[in-house]
Amino acid sequence: MIWYYIDESITDGDRRKGPYSIDELMDLVKSETVKPQTLVWHSGMKDWVRWEDTEEAKNNANLFEKGESAEGSVLSDEEQIKAALEAILAEHKASKRYAGFFVRAAAYFVDNLILSAFGIVILMVLSAMQLADLNAISEAMNAYIADPTAEDAMSKILEAPGTHLFLSIWGIVQGIYFIVFTAIKSATPGKKLFKIHVEPAYSISTVSGIAKVSWVLSTLRYVASLFTQFTLMFYGIGYLVVMIDPKRRSLHDWIARTYVVHDTSVKIKVRPDDDQEK
Repeated sequence: MIWYYIDESITDGDRRKGPYSIDELMDLVKSETVKPQTLVWHSGMKDWVRWEDTEEAKNNANLFEKGESAEGSVLSDEEQIKAALEAILAEHKASKRYAGFFVRAAAYFVDNLILSAFGIVILMVLSAMQLADLNAISEAMNAYIADPTAEDAMSKILEAPGTHLFLSIWGIVQGIYFIVFTAIKSATPGKKLFKIHVEPAYSISTVSGIAKVSWVLSTLRYVASLFTQFTLMFYGIGYLVVMIDPKRRSLHDWIARTYVVHDTSVKIKVRPDDDQEK
């Protein structure tokens, strides 16, 4: 199995160190680089745990003890294949590619097309319920598009009957869209289309080999993205920073400590030990 540990001396960025074999990890323990309270993880674990709480630390045994018989036989074929596949996956994860400005912009454009469709449906429903004047809103928006510099162009849109209610509902829908998809799938439909996803700088759990984004972190990232949108008034510097940052982070990625990376091309599924015998 491949091991990782959290380097507490790092205060910014990815604090995960690895991959390491169990022998390499034991050397780090002997050198006191990995201490009893250091968080460690391998692919067979659900969450990060302290090194002192692992079976390897308690028994002072090597990683493959479970795969050996009382006579000291070598690993079974299935265990050897499992270890090899995990090593391949770890290599691909270590060589992750950060998503650049243009692919992220394309994904965001797709997401906004989807949200615009939701907006049209919401507006039509409000109009049917006589809670919004669709004609007045359309006329105000057309006037704004024709001359966005007009002094009262935006005020006419906001003054149209039902506009405030529509914007409130649409804002809630937008928040739910980004928060839920990022927390559950680590990616919105737009990101899925372009095979990119969001990852935290470091995490304590994974889903299908992808570092999981928690609900709290997803919410924080969305709220931070509102600040990034605000920078559009300043030439969109919150977005343009992606083009110069080595890890392609936007302003809200910096705030939430997340990355947007390309999906790995390797997907590995090893059947649980419980299913080996039926």
